[in-house]
This record gives sequence, structure tokens and C-alpha cells, in this order.
Amino acid sequence: MNINKKILLLCFVTVCSLHAVAQKFTASFTSAASSAIFSGKVFLYLCKDSKSPKDEMVGVELFPCFSITVNNVKPGEKVVFDDAATWYPVVLSDIERGTYHAQVVWDKNAGGRSIGNSPGNMYNPSVTVKISKNTSQSFDIVCNDVIKEQAFVETQYIKELKSPSALLTAFYKRPTSVNAAVLLPKEYFTQPARKFPVLYWISGYGGDYHAYSGRNDNSAPIDTTPCIRVFLDGNCPGGHSVYANSDNNGPWGNALTQELIPLVEQTYHTNAARLLTGHSSGGWTVLWLQTHYPKTFTACWSSSPDPVDFRSFQQIDLYNDKNMYYAKDSSLRLAGTIAGRFPWILMKNMYAMEHVIYRGEQMHSFNFVFSTKNSDGTPRSLITDATGDIDPAVVERWKNYDISLYLRTNWEQIKPDLQGKIRVSVGSQDNFLLNYPVHLLDDEMKKVDAGFVFAYYPGDHFTVSTPEYKTAGYQFLQQKYNELKIKN
Repeated sequence: MNINKKILLLCFVTVCSLHAVAQKFTASFTSAASSAIFSGKVFLYLCKDSKSPKDEMVGVELFPCFSITVNNVKPGEKVVFDDAATWYPVVLSDIERGTYHAQVVWDKNAGGRSIGNSPGNMYNPSVTVKISKNTSQSFDIVCNDVIKEQAFVETQYIKELKSPSALLTAFYKRPTSVNAAVLLPKEYFTQPARKFPVLYWISGYGGDYHAYSGRNDNSAPIDTTPCIRVFLDGNCPGGHSVYANSDNNGPWGNALTQELIPLVEQTYHTNAARLLTGHSSGGWTVLWLQTHYPKTFTACWSSSPDPVDFRSFQQIDLYNDKNMYYAKDSSLRLAGTIAGRFPWILMKNMYAMEHVIYRGEQMHSFNFVFSTKNSDGTPRSLITDATGDIDPAVVERWKNYDISLYLRTNWEQIKPDLQGKIRVSVGSQDNFLLNYPVHLLDDEMKKVDAGFVFAYYPGDHFTVSTPEYKTAGYQFLQQKYNELKIKN
């Protein structure tokens, strides 16, 4: 046998032996978890570190995950995860060997942001599996638990507000509400005849208003003025709604302004002031609301907002760059950094994991808000997942949500209602490179003398919120409130 034939034979034997060492998981759910037939997506989460991998942040934490689509599965009937499953980072048989914590989740897509924590979804408590070398294995997982709707415990100062939404109910075709935690100042009870300004305080991505359940913290003042705070988290099945009307998430902006805000003002002692603040995705949200509903809101302080100018979408120019994964020099693009400089999270990894975990996560959250629908009802992706190529047709749609573009295009019409109402602040070493689009917006607003305040501080996305940083933001809102009182 000549040398070439020996090499080919060796390669063939190697491939066959690798193929023979296959890994497989089977999953089922019990009738105690659900008596209904299930159709939809099922997810397998594997993690060496976390004992509850379904609760980890997809893309920020990297771990193997897999999904399959199934139809008409009955209680007790098994479905199979094998190498045909959608995978990250490799097919199931090729994952790194070792001991993993394993969980399966059956996604009913009936509400809730995170698949691993959406009410009604079936799952199993974490089990430990050991995937060995050179051995074909099969692991069986039985899901007997159901994620329950979170209860909210009210206290003297903190209340739950659920605003039934006719607009969102019509969109989702199931009962839907806009939910919030309401924080009352101590003066609400000591001065019962007094009316208070309302500060709509919007969480960043992944926040949850249930964090206030059972707490009894009275609302802090804006600066010196007691206020009612309404804490909104933006959670929806597509990720963070950012309270913007969208094809995929529905009319969240209208639901907030036409349904929740009137309910707040009917329920509590409020005056005419409606102020806004938020950080990160919440920072983008308050800018969107202030610029698109300028007569509704008195003023906003936006902290470290998600990209406000799509010429710098985490330093990617969506209008001119061609690829989300690779820069022109073929270096990998960053979704997250340490101190604005050192690599932390790669765009390619985030999108690859979200290709498996198909909804409720950060990059797909942008698609759910900014994109139109595909023919199958899913949001059209900004990129081709396999290559990272940016779709120019989708960018054209995204233009509608470029806040900087909106302001410079429409400034003369909206100027009377918006002049001087906005403050934006950000850390100069933002982990997600959000300081760059803020600088672009700053430059554009100086050209039209918008009277907006821009401020830059030492620190990153998480360390920027010093007492000095927060005091300056609240003093701006106090000033705008004082101006409103003078006008009235």
C-alpha cells in the first residue's frame, strides 16, 4: 500500500471513529408539568460552572447550548438532542469532555423575556452529567417543574401596578399588561393633600421590577423634591421593549403613554410633571420617549444609553461597514470590553449563542425592536448569522430607530417641544463602547443649538454611577421641574 493510500485510510478510520463516539440527550415532560401536547422549541443548557445554566446571561457567559423544534409531543414522550440539533459552540458529540450541569427548557413563548425564566415553561432542576472520552453516551432528562408567575409583595412604600393593555392584548392575542413597581415618598403619607411629580425610571436590559417585591424603601427625591418613582423594566418576549412601537414587539410606546401613565395619574396623587431617567437600554428608552413624545414628558436624563447613532453601533458603522463579526483588517469585533479597551465579549460569540437561544437576548432584542417581520413572523435579522454580513435592506428599516438621525432630520419641527429638555451622560471607558455614539450625537446637537447637556465622566458602564454622577443628573431634572413650576 503506497503512502497516499495509507493516509487516506487513516483519515477514514479517524473520521469513522469520531463519528462512532456520539453523544445524545433525550428529554420528556411529565403530565404533572403539563397535560397538553407541546409544539415549539426545546433547549438544552450545559455548563461546567453554573449549577443553573438556564439562568445565565447568553453571550456574556459562554457555555454549550442546543435547541430543537418539535411538534405534537405528548407527556412522557421523548425528544432527542443529537448532532442534528442547532448548536453552540460545536455539535453535541464534539463538546469538551467533562462534568456538566444540565437543564432542559420547553419554551411555550407565552410571555416573559428570558426563555429560562418565562412563566409556564417546563424545566428540570439541574442534573450533573459526565461526558467521557471515546464513549458513546445517552442521558435522559425528565422535566417535572414549571416556571411560576412571580408574585409581588407590596409594602407601605412600594406597590405593584399592572396596567391591562388593550393595545398589546390585540397585538399578542392574549391578555397583556404593562407592569411596574411604584415607589412612594414618605411625604405621600405625611402630606396626604400634596401632589407629586412622577419620575419614570427605566431599567437596563435584564432588569426586573420584581426586584422591589417585599422591599420597603421609600422613593428618593429627584434632588430636593419628593417624587413618585415608577420603575419599568421593559421586559417582553422579544427582550427589552424599550417602550418603542415596533413590528415585532407591538405598540409598547403607545401602551405606556396612553394606558399606563393615565392609570398612574388616576391611582396616585400626581402633578403635571413627568420626568424620565434610565441607564443603558433604559438610557436609550428615555431618549426615545422624550424625543418621540416631547409633549408628554417634561425632561429626561439618559445615562450610558445603548447606541444613539447608528454610525457607531459599538464602533460599527451600520451604514458603511459590511460585516458585524470582522473589521476591515479581519480582526474580531467586540461587543463588550474591559475599560473600553481590552476584549471581553465578541460579537461573533454573542450572535452564535443567540442563533440557538432564539429570543429574549441582547442582540436579537435589537432585531425585535428595529426590524420588520419575516414571512414566518420572526424578526428579520440585521445580519447573516453564518457570516456576519450586514443586510443593507434591514439597515434601511433600522434607520427609523436611529435617534441621532431622527433629531437632525426633524429638528425644526420638534424644536419648540424639545429644546433644552435632555441631558446625556456616559463613562469615557464604557464597556460597550457607548461613549462613541454619544459623542456623535453631541456634535450633531451642537450644530442646531439644541440646548441639550452632554457630560462625560471617568469610569465604565458599571462604575460610572458615582455620587457625583448621579447628583448632577438629578439636579438637571430638578432644574427642569423648577422651570415647569415657573411656567405653570
